[in-house]
Amino acid sequence: MFTFALFAFAQAAAAQAAGRVAPDPRAPSEIVAAASAGDWVAIAPRDLLVMDLPPLNGKARRVIIQLIPAPFSQGWVGNIRKLAAAHWWDGTAVTRVQDNYVAQWGDPGGDTPKAKPLPVGLVKVPESEYTVDGNAHWNEIARLSHVGMAGMAHAGTGPQVGASDAYAVDSFNFNGWPTATNEVRLWPVHCYGMVGVGRNLSPDTGSGAELYTVIGHAPRHLDRNIALVGRVISGIENLSSLPRGTAALGVYATAAEHTPITSIRLGNEVADLPRFQYLSTESATFARYADARANRKDDFFIVPAGGADICNIPVPVRVAK
Repeated sequence: MFTFALFAFAQAAAAQAAGRVAPDPRAPSEIVAAASAGDWVAIAPRDLLVMDLPPLNGKARRVIIQLIPAPFSQGWVGNIRKLAAAHWWDGTAVTRVQDNYVAQWGDPGGDTPKAKPLPVGLVKVPESEYTVDGNAHWNEIARLSHVGMAGMAHAGTGPQVGASDAYAVDSFNFNGWPTATNEVRLWPVHCYGMVGVGRNLSPDTGSGAELYTVIGHAPRHLDRNIALVGRVISGIENLSSLPRGTAALGVYATAAEHTPITSIRLGNEVADLPRFQYLSTESATFARYADARANRKDDFFIVPAGGADICNIPVPVRVAK
């Protein structure tokens, strides 16, 4: 049975086997910049969504989203792939921008008779799919998550990264994604830049046609209540800088306020798309980076925090060199 006690024991053993991380005087960005080529994991173009907004002041506006891998949210991710392949989002819009919360996009027609018909073949995903069974992934969790959860403490005084999570028993990085647990189930968490599926009241779970991204302080209260399907890895400023909506919850009151969407495509349909990579959360470099995020030793800092919330240790992403 998947329990926190067994989980913590396995992770402590993994941390001990990997060795402790000595204090590093470098800034987290400097540690990441020095990572070896083998520390980086390629993101397949087909696992990217590329959103293009109309140029502003002659400058292109592109947002790139990495879709979340199995075991999370795969019913919704499958729908999103179908929507992108059908070019369904072309001509839709950003319809809501709420300060310190989310930017949301989809069909401006909403549920009205003017709504854009959805492609055939989309599945209805049950609410049970907001989380996954921890038992089914025990071996993989024990192998992959010890760096993100325990922070590889140094000299016995290092951070317990995510260990005092206010919204879960614990949180950690699982396959490169911020993840939480209640000892039995696992779920991805609402950090800055994460992308979720808009929905109506339960039991509706959304199709994936209506999406949002977090543009403020992590709204962790949404965890397990909405499907998370990815994260923005490039261009989030093109959404976070949009004017705030004038109606309740940041909804744009008039069509004139909408930001139109030129297109959304899967990355393998986009010519000359850069090759993106993320820093492996299994790597020693990530262990040093996570430790540095919680225990800043670079010259600017006077008092290290001694810990870090899971959302304050974002997984670094870069364009491949």
